[in-house]
Amino acid sequence: MYRSDMEIRHGAILVTDAHYNKPKGEDAFLAFVQKIQNKEIPASQLFLFGDIFDALFGGVPHTAVENQELIDAIDTLSKKIEVVYLEGNHDFRVKKFFSGNVEIFPISKQPLYAQAGSKTVCLAHGDFDAPFGYRLYTSLIRNPFVLFFLNIYDSLTAHSILRFVEKHMSVKEQCKKFTWFESFIQKRFEKLPECDIFIEGHFHQNVSFTLNGCKYINLGAFACNQRYFVVEFDKDEVSVVEKRLS
Repeated sequence: MYRSDMEIRHGAILVTDAHYNKPKGEDAFLAFVQKIQNKEIPASQLFLFGDIFDALFGGVPHTAVENQELIDAIDTLSKKIEVVYLEGNHDFRVKKFFSGNVEIFPISKQPLYAQAGSKTVCLAHGDFDAPFGYRLYTSLIRNPFVLFFLNIYDSLTAHSILRFVEKHMSVKEQCKKFTWFESFIQKRFEKLPECDIFIEGHFHQNVSFTLNGCKYINLGAFACNQRYFVVEFDKDEVSVVEKRLS
């Protein structure tokens, strides 16, 4: 858990799991960021909940090459409004690719505690408490020395790492619904973090329910139907309203 003095404001936009991949033609998220930049979509803040890119790994510079247009767009936007980036499992150690205006929180600082009016909110990509084997894998893959050798391998194999990720994502169902999801979350959060609202991505489920007085929200993936979410205040209540890119 990482406690911050961050305040989520009315009109903040929350978005997760865009899986941006321009070579595959999946570049709607770039248009989305540009619409915020041009004020076609109003936003007081932008919260990126991870897996914004199909693959963006600090330590493997080539992963930034095909993503540079979106990286630049996010950077430019961060000079106008607050941009908060919660790293995911497809985009990590990304600080080197952005200017200091983008506030980046790695998995080690998730869930991130913030304040929305009178409500305490926990924010996370969603894989911070995965089973031990997965956490060991993600720890290794984020290790600078491991990334150093992965970069050498990637360079010697005509950037096979990106091709591997693309192959994996080509067979993944971005909008698949899990009938067992609510019971899974109930077991996962037998002891909930101390917050009024818990928001995460990663699972692509687009559902919300209440667990022991805490409102749990799993954001739907932008990659599925180009949806994003807007924070709205009504007196003491905080809501997250789904919208779609038009």
